[in-house]
Amino acid sequence: MKILDWPANERPRERLLNQDASVLSDAELVALFVGQGLPGCNAVELARNWLKDSGSLRSLLNRDRKQFKQLAGAGDARYVLLQAALELGRRYLAEQLAVGAALNNPDDVKRYLQTQLAGQVREHFGCLFLDAQHRVIEWRVLFSGTINAAAVYPRVIVQEALELNCSAIILAHNHPSGVSEPSLADQQITDRIIAALDLVDIRVLDHLIIAGNQTLSFAERGFL
Repeated sequence: MKILDWPANERPRERLLNQDASVLSDAELVALFVGQGLPGCNAVELARNWLKDSGSLRSLLNRDRKQFKQLAGAGDARYVLLQAALELGRRYLAEQLAVGAALNNPDDVKRYLQTQLAGQVREHFGCLFLDAQHRVIEWRVLFSGTINAAAVYPRVIVQEALELNCSAIILAHNHPSGVSEPSLADQQITDRIIAALDLVDIRVLDHLIIAGNQTLSFAERGFL
């Protein structure tokens, strides 16, 4: 059935206008970007099929252009719309951690680093550099590696921290495997970084592991 044939109070567009975007399902939100479906398959059904074939909303949005176009009814125009929406979301979260913004809410930090690291197919390790009032100076990815490891050098982190004249740091890296639990190597490198930064009076506030939809905090788990 075409969406225009649905009762008005069940159509995604009307529900968003009359209520709120949060009441819509993932498929309904994607359908608003899809616009029209295929013969015998409306936009919501098409979006639902994309989500099913991809496994999750995140996996759908993380498809590159070639992978996206393998989906039924997916072409460049729809790829552009979804990627633009994703980038707007990233920039919205990034504004909350703009240069000079104070970190008053740990959840904002987690959400921001999720946008930077989740969905990456290789492991990346970065630092969020902060001043004495815990205001953001800069986020930098310092090391990138293979699908399950990235070589991390504490001396490089110390050099970057001194260059930026920071007072505190939040470490973060991703686990492409989707498993958020830290490895022994994760704990060991964290301890080495803390020791190296302690020599120059720079404090490590946390180390976050981003794994799919999960974020593990060393500070919250008592690992620091």
